[in-house]
Amino acid sequence: MSIYYNPLDLRCKSIIGGIKQNEKFVIHVFGEESGPCQLVLQKDGLHEARLFNMHGTDDGWEQELSIDEPGLYFYYFRFSGQLAGCGRFRNLEFTDHISSYQILVYDENFRTPDWFKGGIMYQIFPDRFYSSGKVEVSPEKWLHQSWNEAPEYRMNGEGKVLNNDFFGGNIRGIIEKLDYLQSLHVSILYLNPIFRAFSNHRYDTGDFMQIDPTFGTEEEFGELVEECKKRGIRIMLDGVFNHTGDDSKYFNKYGRYNSIGAYQSKNSEYYAWYNFIEYPNKYEAWWGIDNVPAVNESCPSYIDFITGEQGVLRHWLRYDIGGYRLDVADELPDEFIVKIRNAVKSANPDAVVLGEVWEDASNKIAYSKRRKYFQGKELDSVMNYPLKDAIIQFVTSGDTTVFRQTVAMLRDNYPKLVLDLLMNILGTHDTARILTALGGIRAYNKDEMSRTKMDAETRKLAVKRLKAATVLLFTVFGVPCIYYGDEIGMEGYSDPFCRMPFAWDNMDTDILAHYRKLTKIRSTLHVFADSEYKELYADTNCIVFERRKGKETLVVYMNLGHKKYLIKFKGKLYNLLQGGAYADKITILPQSYAVLSNRPVNFEQNA
Repeated sequence: MSIYYNPLDLRCKSIIGGIKQNEKFVIHVFGEESGPCQLVLQKDGLHEARLFNMHGTDDGWEQELSIDEPGLYFYYFRFSGQLAGCGRFRNLEFTDHISSYQILVYDENFRTPDWFKGGIMYQIFPDRFYSSGKVEVSPEKWLHQSWNEAPEYRMNGEGKVLNNDFFGGNIRGIIEKLDYLQSLHVSILYLNPIFRAFSNHRYDTGDFMQIDPTFGTEEEFGELVEECKKRGIRIMLDGVFNHTGDDSKYFNKYGRYNSIGAYQSKNSEYYAWYNFIEYPNKYEAWWGIDNVPAVNESCPSYIDFITGEQGVLRHWLRYDIGGYRLDVADELPDEFIVKIRNAVKSANPDAVVLGEVWEDASNKIAYSKRRKYFQGKELDSVMNYPLKDAIIQFVTSGDTTVFRQTVAMLRDNYPKLVLDLLMNILGTHDTARILTALGGIRAYNKDEMSRTKMDAETRKLAVKRLKAATVLLFTVFGVPCIYYGDEIGMEGYSDPFCRMPFAWDNMDTDILAHYRKLTKIRSTLHVFADSEYKELYADTNCIVFERRKGKETLVVYMNLGHKKYLIKFKGKLYNLLQGGAYADKITILPQSYAVLSNRPVNFEQNA
């Protein structure tokens, strides 16, 4: 049978990606056969399916639909008893078993903030970005004498890494480097936790309502927000609501806080926040790590503490921050995320609620429950780990397959208003630095990680791959996020070596210049804010795609193979990275990439 269907082709599915509740759309299957075609549609969690006898057309079969209830739906086709469903790159394939496409239907009132679209994020691990002025730490912590030392990674006598070593990065330091961030055209500044905590990473929150004294004061935070706003930058905070620190106002295991914590007494106002197995020393902890006791997110007093009128979210939103990134969002109950969103949006409808999810977030199952992140009542978007992995695979292997499959999956499964806000990453505080990952040299333990550096040839290869990877990161749908130091070529394996202090005295200016070109392109052109992604050509080693908005067109190609290709087009395109202009055609050389636009970009004013 000669049959064609691809939900990323507007001729086949009139709306790409998620569908708004009650929105009419058409599914069209192309084929030359005269037999019947049935569409089988089933809502997730229900056994009963809806069966549609599709209407025959001159070139196939067609069905108009509208779905009145938000949720996750799956569909496939039957042709005279044969099953057909989702194949590679979303093309239709006949199969002996059900292989469904999906439709995510979102609430008709769901909106995402426009200001976030087309932006550039920058992530800072606060202790390691820049230190200004005298910094002091409490006696149970210690301060490195040199900014260029390696973070402490060795276990103590009890087999624990205490994370109690600090470099002194602070709010004042960030303020002093805002002009540098502006030179990268940053519009969103994402800060890892800034609230009082014992550790240097501060994911063990001690007091949600207090800026960590090592980092600065609340007044300085307000100053940072205002100085950012002057430069067109909005701040996103890390919302760590799945657990607290054992050394916290709420648990108070070591008695360092002037409060009665849950560990100290069952009469504590915070006792119901935690789940004790054998009081007080045995309790549920995040991933079994006993210094971060897990929180009961269904506890009414805890919910009110976070989401209430006088709660944590509203307290910091009064500074007109840009929103929150929710740590381990897949470990937060749906009902809690709904309340978080309601609290954030009631304080500032334009604030963003973004979740940490490492997989396809449209259909994720966590703790045996299908999640509802994008149905309109929870998240605006998520961190885009699938794209990160796909980009790395592409630039290291030269094979486009995984990249194309991932892009197709995201476009098909996510609503476009979510797709445009995806936090696209190559590295974070939880992963090896991208340059190290692209170098491919393995280190098998912390000691090896601490001393292993790339040799000159390996680094040269890694830099070449990094430049290619960032071209993809900055030009696909979503919002690129620069992890601090990646733009100057910092190396480092996983935690804590991906959290080295920013190498202000050892910048790779070549890499930095490349990043600045990409950020200039993105901040100048309008096409990134709200446009469709269209694959123009692809084979095993080469991909060409387009972004188009109004009269503005962007064409990106990447050829990591050994063949030449010819692109033909109408008009004139400017090569924004390498320079030059082309009329009507361009030859794609082996081992090359380019960002082409019908609108030139002036780099002379770029800092």
